[in-house]
Amino acid sequence: MAAELIPYKQRIAEIFNSNKPLINSKLVYLSDLSGEELGFLEQTWAKTDVERRRQVISQLVLLSEVDFKLDFSSIFVFCLRDPDEAVRTQAIAGLEAEENHLLIAPLVRLLREDSSAKVRAAAATVLGRFAMLSELGELPTDYAAKVYTALLEVLESKAKSVEVKRRALEAIAPLNLPRVKEFIEEAYHNTDVKLKASAIYAMGRNCDPLWLTTLLTELSCDEAEIRYEAANACGELGADEAVPYLIRLIEDEDAQVQEAAIKALGEIGGKEAKQALHKLRENPKPRIRQAAKSALKEVDFCEDPLSLKF
Repeated sequence: MAAELIPYKQRIAEIFNSNKPLINSKLVYLSDLSGEELGFLEQTWAKTDVERRRQVISQLVLLSEVDFKLDFSSIFVFCLRDPDEAVRTQAIAGLEAEENHLLIAPLVRLLREDSSAKVRAAAATVLGRFAMLSELGELPTDYAAKVYTALLEVLESKAKSVEVKRRALEAIAPLNLPRVKEFIEEAYHNTDVKLKASAIYAMGRNCDPLWLTTLLTELSCDEAEIRYEAANACGELGADEAVPYLIRLIEDEDAQVQEAAIKALGEIGGKEAKQALHKLRENPKPRIRQAAKSALKEVDFCEDPLSLKF
């Protein structure tokens, strides 16, 4: 039957044939589909078993991350209404880099109405990109208000899951508003370590120097997760005062904390940070050397963007 189809229908039918292996070179064809092609894909998608749908959406997300020329956004938007939780979650992940404000409405709908906490949390995370655009003045006022209101509803609700609240807090953090700072402060003092970690992450995204004293204190917290988030947040703030503390963290017992400290040094820059990073290029551990090299590239780029070599 597939051989009797016109070419584009045949290619799409082959991709969704569960009896055949999924080949990335064929998936590339699904980039930037025409309206007619997308219509046929939607019909085919509805008849495809859930495992194949999960395979396809996961691979499309991976391909879009490694090749920015590929555009599967129309498929990701369509898949936001898929009956399967995993497919919807992957579709949201596929839209993470998008800046089209028309995506706000479907994301807000998912945040408010979806039956899955994973999907609602993923929607909150992507809305965080629009919160950042709003703070930068790159989002129309009415759309910015929709993002703020939707995230605020989650944080004020007593019924939402902790995971959804965490992602909503992280998403709303870039907005320089008193109520946002209150939510960050409340979460920071929560007994739930995960929520506290999100509060520290939010401090970095909030980019307000008032958080620096707290972050410097948390760099010596007993919990590795907290030290990790505090190091990243110091890098986000670009706080010179954090450099000596971050240098000490290079000897941390946790590998991820070490690498977060090195990355933060690259984001902050300055003479002391550069000296520490240059020393680390001779470290016996390959992952430390590589982290230091990447951090130094960040320093060089920040000091002279034209120095970046391709």
